[in-house]
Amino acid sequence: MGGFSFRNLTFMLVIVLLVWCSDMETCNARRVGRHWRKSQTVAASLSKKKGKFHGSSHHHGKPKQKAPSPPADGGPVGVPPPTIPPPSQGEENAPDPTVFDVLDFGAKGDGSTDDTKAFQAAWAAACKVEASVLNVPAEFVFLVGPISFSGPYCQHNIVFQLDGTIIAPTSASHWGSGLLQWLEFTKLVGLTIKGSGTIDGNGAVWWQSSPDDDDPLDDQSKLIVPLNATVALKPPIPISSSLGGKMPSIKPTALRFYGSFNVTVTGITIQNSPQCHLKFDNCIGVSVYNFTVSSPGDSPNTDGIHLQNSKDVLIRSSNLACGDDCVSIQTGCTNVYIHNVNCGPGHGISIGGLGRDNTKACVSNITVRDIVMQNTMNGVRIKTWQGGSGSVQGVQFSNIQVSEVQLPIVIDQYYCDKAKCKNQTAAVALSGINYENIRGTYTVKPVHFACSDNMPCTDVTLSNIQLKPLQEHYHMYDPYCWQTFGQLYSPTLPPVECLQLGKPTSNKIQGDNDSC
Repeated sequence: MGGFSFRNLTFMLVIVLLVWCSDMETCNARRVGRHWRKSQTVAASLSKKKGKFHGSSHHHGKPKQKAPSPPADGGPVGVPPPTIPPPSQGEENAPDPTVFDVLDFGAKGDGSTDDTKAFQAAWAAACKVEASVLNVPAEFVFLVGPISFSGPYCQHNIVFQLDGTIIAPTSASHWGSGLLQWLEFTKLVGLTIKGSGTIDGNGAVWWQSSPDDDDPLDDQSKLIVPLNATVALKPPIPISSSLGGKMPSIKPTALRFYGSFNVTVTGITIQNSPQCHLKFDNCIGVSVYNFTVSSPGDSPNTDGIHLQNSKDVLIRSSNLACGDDCVSIQTGCTNVYIHNVNCGPGHGISIGGLGRDNTKACVSNITVRDIVMQNTMNGVRIKTWQGGSGSVQGVQFSNIQVSEVQLPIVIDQYYCDKAKCKNQTAAVALSGINYENIRGTYTVKPVHFACSDNMPCTDVTLSNIQLKPLQEHYHMYDPYCWQTFGQLYSPTLPPVECLQLGKPTSNKIQGDNDSC
């Protein structure tokens, strides 16, 4: 009995121990969770896989969720990646970091507030960024005093986008004792000024403020003799209503470039400059096109485009109306190409005056073609001072249409912008000057060649010259030549019989000081 009971007790303890161990495994499985897998037969495992790939729609009740895979970016398991919203309209129109608008730098653009400092600040920012844009927006008028947009430490290829209007101050206090330029760009590479805007120099307050004696006289005006005293050689200049005091005798150029490479000016208008409108000094690689100059024909010394010590210049497709030379080409210029330009009013397209104050002048490889001139004093002209040295060579004037031009073809080696100048024997040498297809009407003299006694003009050629007189208010004259040698390649109208064929018998040989 006791033995039986002991065996039964032992057996019962074993059963209890097994049951307890089984319960412990179940608890551990629950604690482990998804990482625990109950052993299954191969058939059961295959059956489960087949059911997974053939759609869960056959399962009843709540489907079991699949454990998410770890994200590729290493983020927390089970957390969905953040949703990136589409860019809003404001973000799409975010400001371009390379555009610097003068309004953002404090400019008012109301035509009366001085915006000079805002332009300076905008330029300082744009200067640091390559291919940046300094924006002068449309529908604003900016009063800007004398300012220099300077290199040489600016980045390249800056664009000055001018769609608004920039006006010059009319108060004498802005100009001190006088400045040579108003807006100046110096020592820059790849600068472009473009747009549909206007630079207005408010020149009337300067033109009327200085006596006539302060302004140089165009020497060709001495050749223009009115038929009667009713025609004024110098019509009155319009006077501004708000003078702001007497302006300095030194008049500024409106827009000047100095020491720059690959400069472009296109689309803009410069009007009413106190003196020259657009000037390039010591520049290489200049392009001006679709450009407009607009000033009265009686505004004194208001050249349209002035070139000096510059080379590789292209001027095309532009309208130039001013009170002096539409284009003035000075010493140090070479490889200049001007075509498809409308000139007038003005004094024509001129090389010079060269050699002033006994200086040396060098000009070469100049082409002027496909030009229309209307109501200008001169057509195409070369002018030099007595006493100069150097040379002008390789000049081509072709396809020039003149209408009511006083002096269509001019060489003047006795140029003098005063009442009288000292006679001197030295002169700038002129050679290789070609005139071709120059047609239209003149009102004073068709051809005026006045070359130096000591240094005659050589290799001057005329071809297809057809100039008809148009009687207006002036005495008219026949063609004139003095010490001019060359060739007539076709009959001219009127005949230019004064041109001496061939070369001079005792042509002076240039010395070292004369050669360029």
